[in-house]
Amino acid sequence: MILDDLLKDVRIKNLNTELYSTHIKDIKISDKDIEEGDVYVALKGSKFDGNDFIQSALSRGASVVISEEKYPDKRVVQVEDARSAYALICKNFFDRACDKLKIIGITGTNGKTTIANVTTDILRFAGAKVGTIGTLGAKIDNQVYDTGLTTPDPYMLHKLFKEMQEKGCEYAVMEASAHALALRKLDGIKFELGVLTNITEDHLDFFKDMDSYTKAKYKLFEYGRVKLGIICGDDERCRELLIRPRVPCISYGEEQFCDVKATDIQKSFDGSKFLCDYLGEKTGIKTNLVGDYNIQNALAAIAICRSLGVPKELVRLGLSCINPVEGRFNIIKTGQNNVVIDYAHTPDGLEKILKTAKELSDNPLVVIFGCGGNRDRQKRPIMGEIACQSADEVILTSDNPRYEEPYEIIGEILQGATKRCEIIENRKKAIEYALKKYNNGETIVIAGKGAEKYQEIKGHKYPYNDFDVVYNYFRKQCFDKTDKGSQKGDEKLENYEEEGLEKH
Repeated sequence: MILDDLLKDVRIKNLNTELYSTHIKDIKISDKDIEEGDVYVALKGSKFDGNDFIQSALSRGASVVISEEKYPDKRVVQVEDARSAYALICKNFFDRACDKLKIIGITGTNGKTTIANVTTDILRFAGAKVGTIGTLGAKIDNQVYDTGLTTPDPYMLHKLFKEMQEKGCEYAVMEASAHALALRKLDGIKFELGVLTNITEDHLDFFKDMDSYTKAKYKLFEYGRVKLGIICGDDERCRELLIRPRVPCISYGEEQFCDVKATDIQKSFDGSKFLCDYLGEKTGIKTNLVGDYNIQNALAAIAICRSLGVPKELVRLGLSCINPVEGRFNIIKTGQNNVVIDYAHTPDGLEKILKTAKELSDNPLVVIFGCGGNRDRQKRPIMGEIACQSADEVILTSDNPRYEEPYEIIGEILQGATKRCEIIENRKKAIEYALKKYNNGETIVIAGKGAEKYQEIKGHKYPYNDFDVVYNYFRKQCFDKTDKGSQKGDEKLENYEEEGLEKH
């Protein structure tokens, strides 16, 4: 690809026209990865400024450098915004594949992953070919890719779009994080639909205040970026987009004014039933998804699929067939107990899963959770208070401590605690302790990590999974009982044989 094609739609401030015909081999954002013929994009980050490495990139063989700064070398193209330029040149490099897909973007603090995966499952049930990108990675044709981020960086993102297009996908359903929107990773992408789930406290280590965080979410709904907005009417900050719409919008939720709403709701640990009203069209829905917030998520998926023209009967059948999303209110039934594993790692997420668990059972509620290190510290005492108010027993443990000391994180959670909490820093031991102690009908909620397959400590990701800990605990219990039973059986057999020999 030549530079002229690569720079399509990029806002350029200064460029040597002789560069237009330069052949470009690849795009890099680290000078250390540069090979002969690459473009180097100099991005300013929180720790490093890519402009400091321009000379290094040129000396390593970069044909062209993209930068916001004016630089004396003629191989440097000065642009208005380097991050936006990076997104656009990645789009162009991968043949603008995103323009050939119907892309559904889902943003919000909580619910993105569930809505994305439920929507994908319904569309596939209806016969469509769909690619998915989000917290659980990317999935194309049953092949899963580890992306590392909720919304991948532009290079990987557009590479995934290209593969989806080549494999015949009609739709791409993706989670759009606030970070990705704020850092302009999604510039150049035209969304068929944009969904806003809710806006509650999270990521204030990056955004500093809720207004900045909210504005980042709103960026998905800028004029010309999305054809139709699907907005949660139950959330106060979301309703601002309904009051002052930037694009055509419909609302979903349990409020009576919502365009897509649920009535006649029945809830249990086995799932939910409700009557869905989609713009006056009523359909009875039965789903394995549990709890009020998952009914909201189901309504969002219904609104998406019906807006895309999927017949209501296929939507109904699709919802009845899907399994809960991995790591999202997954229930393990162990005799009388229900063990719930959920990704909830924000105040709103924790409050919702504990409220749901409490509504579904009169038995005591136990919660095990921690908070991630090197992330929003303001939410820690808030989550401590929520846990103490909502659960009968609270066990504080580690999540992903990263570079922080686990006991310091737990100490900040305790600042909001309103009653005594158990502290067991080792997450595996904390879960095993709860499973051993609470085995008389209690509901045990294990929150924070969901389906994650690792625990991040001091820069290393160690293999770890909450599901494995629970399954291995009960597997060991079964083996122990079997061994003891076998021993008792052997003793009885030996006694019987001795008695028989004596009688004979």
